[in-house]
Amino acid sequence: MSGPGRFFPRDELAWETPYWGRMAWIARPDVTGSQDVVVGEVEFALGGYHHFHYHPGQEEVLYVLEGRVEQWLDREQRILGPGESVFIGRDVVHASFNVSDGPSRIIVVVGPCVGGEGYVAIEVSDDKPWNQLRLV
Repeated sequence: MSGPGRFFPRDELAWETPYWGRMAWIARPDVTGSQDVVVGEVEFALGGYHHFHYHPGQEEVLYVLEGRVEQWLDREQRILGPGESVFIGRDVVHASFNVSDGPSRIIVVVGPCVGGEGYVAIEVSDDKPWNQLRLV
């Protein structure tokens, strides 16, 4: 994309539905031409989660908008609520679980961009020690 950028009215966001909930991309190479940052809104349904994974060579910030999220950062776990966030360093394994009575919503920011989608997620939930930290 060339030019100064792009506005994203909420009703024009394109929602995807991976196993862990639903997501709308706000910035990533194939959506906006972003070269440095990937931004999305994630909604975890009741009981939804993104199991243990990491992003090779990328950092990430998760910011909770609504609900409560059990957030894992390596082997440390905390419950995050609205207005709370976590910074995840490069190659650090992490996981997010909705522990609310309803949906939870977060903003996710990943950088730098890698590949056409802007990010790579390597799932490790079947590997030790991650498969022993939290059972779903």
